[in-house]
Amino acid sequence: MINLLPPALKQAYRYGRINRHLTHWIYVLIFSVIGVLVITGIGYIYLNQTTENYKNQVAATNAQLAAQNLSTVQKEVKDISNNLNLVVNVLSKQVLFSELLTQIATLLPGDTNLTGLSISQAQGAIDISAAAKTYASATQMQVNLSDPKNGVFSKADIVSINCSGTTTYPCTVVLRALFASNSSYMLINDGKGVSSGQ
Repeated sequence: MINLLPPALKQAYRYGRINRHLTHWIYVLIFSVIGVLVITGIGYIYLNQTTENYKNQVAATNAQLAAQNLSTVQKEVKDISNNLNLVVNVLSKQVLFSELLTQIATLLPGDTNLTGLSISQAQGAIDISAAAKTYASATQMQVNLSDPKNGVFSKADIVSINCSGTTTYPCTVVLRALFASNSSYMLINDGKGVSSGQ
């Protein structure tokens, strides 16, 4: 086919086609820029909203911790821990009464009865209460308990003797006995072990 159009008109058509392609690419570029701006705006809004949410969560957590009074709770936990250590310390030094009673019974004279045991305020000592038929048997208790051969007490002192009753055992005696340093009845955790009697 022979194009008989004048050269000026041909050139105008050619520029028109180029302009149409350029216009198409300009529209593509404009829509691309708009798309990038929209995506950037949405991302910026999302980041701001996420940051605000995290700030709110941190503030709520701080308020909750403040409401729970964390420092007071920590102090209470420390107090409980100290009390537990005290209990362990006291229990590690308790007297083995179950085994001690048997040993004391073997040391008492025949005409006496054991009426009570109590831990003395003196460290490593015990107060022993008993009833006796005679004054001599009451004093014999002190002699028997203070004998170092018994392996339980290093010494025993008479706190009081009172013989004024009319019963079968008219005398009451209170003794304070000091545990021997090698006594296995004094402490549970003193490194000597637990004795089952001597």
